[in-house]
Amino acid sequence: MKILYTNFHPRNGGGHTTYITSLAKALAGDHQITVAAPETSRLFRYAGAIPGVRTVGMRFTTRLSSWFGERAALRRLIAQERYDIVHVNGSADHKQVMLALIGMRHRPRVVFTKHNDHPLDSLGHRMRAAMATDHVIAVSDFVRNMVMASPYRRVPITTIRHGIDTDYFAPIDVTQSPETESSSVEALRDHYFGPSWRGRLLLGSAGGTDYAKGWLDLVDAAGSLPTDLRERIFILVAGDLPNDDKRARVRAAGMQDQVFFPGLLDDVRDALACCHVGFVLSYREALSYACREVMSLGLPALVSNAGGLPENVRDGEDGWIVPVRDVPAIARTLTSMLQDPSRVSIMGAAARRSAVDFFGLDDFARATLDVYRNTVSA
Repeated sequence: MKILYTNFHPRNGGGHTTYITSLAKALAGDHQITVAAPETSRLFRYAGAIPGVRTVGMRFTTRLSSWFGERAALRRLIAQERYDIVHVNGSADHKQVMLALIGMRHRPRVVFTKHNDHPLDSLGHRMRAAMATDHVIAVSDFVRNMVMASPYRRVPITTIRHGIDTDYFAPIDVTQSPETESSSVEALRDHYFGPSWRGRLLLGSAGGTDYAKGWLDLVDAAGSLPTDLRERIFILVAGDLPNDDKRARVRAAGMQDQVFFPGLLDDVRDALACCHVGFVLSYREALSYACREVMSLGLPALVSNAGGLPENVRDGEDGWIVPVRDVPAIARTLTSMLQDPSRVSIMGAAARRSAVDFFGLDDFARATLDVYRNTVSA
């Protein structure tokens, strides 16, 4: 099967990048895979490193000049390659694909993955649903319910939650002796948290430093605890470095010496796996790769009840679910972790089992390929 993946993000791309590269890696051995994305994007760089995957530099802009540049190039690419499937991942690339297909004699099938909780009631969505969508993939039941109440309800809709490589996202040194493993973990904790991490509860996230990611609520919750508890919490937040206003919030909570920013990491495994607990406290979330990755690394996940996030976690078994922006609830959960650290360890092992049993990349790729085959044969 010939498959074209498109994505508009010019830089990081977040979960879109992870989603497309995961599928490309899984399917490239048996199928012809092309990824069209801006040359400045992380996706373009990552996809270019996957054996057997072709990358095409392409911007998905809405400027009038794109009619004669990017859109014409996209139309030529689709016409020349005669793809079976074009898999779109955002409104901007979906729109360009719709316009590129107008009047095309041999039209590929278009699969649209809904990755977020943005509204679907615009004129643009109505046009894309009618003219350039043959199947919708929802990344959670929460998202599926949104799609079912939108113009896309006219086409088949399948829920396929994110799959991750649980061998890649594995606890540190699981094949080494306990002594060597302990030494490796301690070295990583020294690197990311400094030498004073011992006796602390270490919480980590690679969800980023945007306000809407909720990490400042965790900082405020930790800062609200009595001094003897507050001093036992260290927090790591990977992603773009925070601006001065966000750092001021950290100082206002009295946590400036206990929050660590390693920056945007290409490989988040070491930074997260040396923590005790992962967290994703977003205000809006469709599902969350970040949550699944920390659980696969053997960390219980502290999550908000936003969107599809709770679909990842069994509350009290492999993580904790708290209301969005509820700082007192987060503080109570932190207190319970500090009071029973052995329970945190037990829940981390349960999180790893959940990831291996339910988050596997093979099942994710197989279900997506089934959508492609059913869509082509429909």
